[in-house]
Amino acid sequence: MANLVVISTTAVPEHVRGALTRWMVEPTPGFYVGTLSARVRDELWEAVSGSVGEGAASCVYPHVEREQRFVIRTAGTRRRRVVDFDGLQLIQFEAENEQEPK
Repeated sequence: MANLVVISTTAVPEHVRGALTRWMVEPTPGFYVGTLSARVRDELWEAVSGSVGEGAASCVYPHVEREQRFVIRTAGTRRRRVVDFDGLQLIQFEAENEQEPK
């Protein structure tokens, strides 16, 4: 059964954007929405997360067996991290790297 999938990207290579637009609609730059099967969603996410480079990407899709009824996947370096607390996916903000000038 196909479900609504949302993928958000920042500074990813053009070929990643091309792969996403073959299956999804891009209503605003870097924001993709589509109704995908689990197999297509997982294969697209594998391509995106493996090619994100210095950019970042997030994927949100429904999952009825989870308490929140959705799953969040992320790839790339960013200050926000998804952490699991007893089955709930929450967002943790990482502290900025504050380096004192030498």
